[in-house]
Amino acid sequence: MSVRELVVLGTASQVPTRHRNHNGYLLRWDGEGILFDPGEGTQRQMLRAGVAAHDLNRICVTHFHGDHSLGLAGVIQRINLDKVPHPVTAHYPRSGQRFFDRLRYATAYRETVGITEAPVDADGDLAATRSYTLQTRRLSHPVESYGYRLTEPDGRRMLPERLAAHGITGPDVGRIQRAGVLGDVTLDEVSEVRRGQRFAFVMDTRLCDGVHALAEGCDLLVIESTFLDEDVELAEEHGHLTAGQAAAVARDAGVRHLVLTHFSQRYADPEDFERQARAAGYAGELTVAYDLLRVPVPKRR
Repeated sequence: MSVRELVVLGTASQVPTRHRNHNGYLLRWDGEGILFDPGEGTQRQMLRAGVAAHDLNRICVTHFHGDHSLGLAGVIQRINLDKVPHPVTAHYPRSGQRFFDRLRYATAYRETVGITEAPVDADGDLAATRSYTLQTRRLSHPVESYGYRLTEPDGRRMLPERLAAHGITGPDVGRIQRAGVLGDVTLDEVSEVRRGQRFAFVMDTRLCDGVHALAEGCDLLVIESTFLDEDVELAEEHGHLTAGQAAAVARDAGVRHLVLTHFSQRYADPEDFERQARAAGYAGELTVAYDLLRVPVPKRR
């Protein structure tokens, strides 16, 4: 049985708090695990959340500020300590190669696993598997930053009433699915397109074209909302979004489930983020993230 869920490991921005660890997000997707932005303390948060190094297949870093990358050293060393038996690929901005190298080899350890380095330097596709295509888009932040998007290939949904109308039953259903035709009946006549699921991860950024492109039509959007709307000038100055801006992006993009995260320590009440997101007109499912939360990817329509 395939599992698609987000495991939230940390939700703080620059400064962790008593209740919020630095960033860290694991997306489970059909037997693969993609770790996004492992900040300081991620390895311990993984332990608390029941996530093992063996669960990791990819690591995606949006940019090289410490709250999004200082955990790389520990995570990579744990991958090697546990001798993860499958390939692990790391994506990160190519302009931060020197930072990745320093974190990968921050201390002495026995290297038993070959981490494949696949740096990012432009918008486009990064990888394609049977379950998803991984894409990236440039964001707007004081240092080079990229967001990530997973898109499942479209499939087909068989329509029982049309199958029955053409007298197609039993093994013949499988035959027309595989061959695309059965006698004089085509697959299009008895099925419809089932749109693949879509997930996006958008961290530190101002509003820009990349944010909207990543969010478009997502079933689950994880997006930073460092500031509340009254501090929009601070958000712009430091390259961040407010709760209202993030929600407006989700509203316009038709996002089904919005997850707000990456909160400044200056705010004490998480409900303020939800109130401002609703005030911006977002009417879908909304989660103000907290550490160790699990969020399922919405079921297909």
